[in-house]
Amino acid sequence: MNRSFLIGLVVMVGLFFVWLIFSRGEDDIKNYPSANSGVIVFGDSLAEGVGSTLGNDLFSVLSRKIGEPIKNYGVAGDTTRMALERLPAVLEDTPNPKVAIILLGGNDFLRKIPREETFANLATIIETFQESGSVVLLLGVRGGVIKDNFDKEFESLRDRYKTAYVSDIVGSLVFFGREYMFDSVHPNDAGYAKIAERVYPELKKITRGD
Repeated sequence: MNRSFLIGLVVMVGLFFVWLIFSRGEDDIKNYPSANSGVIVFGDSLAEGVGSTLGNDLFSVLSRKIGEPIKNYGVAGDTTRMALERLPAVLEDTPNPKVAIILLGGNDFLRKIPREETFANLATIIETFQESGSVVLLLGVRGGVIKDNFDKEFESLRDRYKTAYVSDIVGSLVFFGREYMFDSVHPNDAGYAKIAERVYPELKKITRGD
């Protein structure tokens, strides 16, 4: 067999597998499109918007971008364990959201909660929302200053539960854009606007429902 043909065949097969790895469309996201209604965010101080001025937190910015309300269940200081404890009350208040955005894990890292517990709690939260028919958008946070010890775990949750996903939403601001930070943990208005630019394309896909 011609050597050039073999090389070309190997390259084509390789490109095919790369395409399989990176081509995750909306059809790969569980519950998409959802028959439910409403968008919520469930999280900690980053969800609540600590560091922003009124109306300039991440989810107010995203709400304006998608043209519909985002009900905010962010509570500053929440660990995944604390969030899991209040999840039933959230689902009683908003029983079947179309999209549930989950933004948790930062306080677990700061309080040195075992990583296994953090991601077991996140898995339970994701499962609970998905059981109600919600599409889940998982937002990653950094699990380390120099080395991110959470990135593979978040990716594993994404793949196992077929969620929409945006990685490490604050990390790049901390290291490369101090002008975007209110303090060492929380963005300011400009920082939240910068994060919104990354999150918006994923959120737009799963809220349009077409």
